[in-house]
Amino acid sequence: MAKKQQPSKPRSPRIQNKKARHDYHILEVVECGISLLGTEVKSLRNGTATIDDAHARIRDGEVHLVGVNIAPYPQAVAGMQHDPMRDRKLLLRRRQIEQLEIHVRQKGRTVVPLAIYFKRGWAKCELGLVAGKRQYDKRDAIRQRDQKREIARELRRRGR
Repeated sequence: MAKKQQPSKPRSPRIQNKKARHDYHILEVVECGISLLGTEVKSLRNGTATIDDAHARIRDGEVHLVGVNIAPYPQAVAGMQHDPMRDRKLLLRRRQIEQLEIHVRQKGRTVVPLAIYFKRGWAKCELGLVAGKRQYDKRDAIRQRDQKREIARELRRRGR
């Protein structure tokens, strides 16, 4: 007798910054919480946010996410709506903030969000400490990705 399958829970979306992985070398990844309003949480659960042009800024010992566009929640009343482009506070420990600040002071390094997702009901942001790529680095990455794709295609063809 076959087991009955449990109906799968709808997964909350993972909003990714694909542009960051293309434009930067990712040196370190840190997971942190985000301080959000109610309509922002509901809008994020719908997957209506863009983080392609966002970055994190350290001000007065706090880290803020700048440039994230979380669309207004359509079912909310006009008076309850949030500002889509407001700065959002990131929740990190003091030592993590100090480490990020030390790295950011070095020339050519910055902090960008790589993904926003939900973990056990809490909104999380994956921050990446990054250094910019040069044009030839981008071409190298594209060439290597194409080579891997060709190898995988050839192995599948030979495996038949």
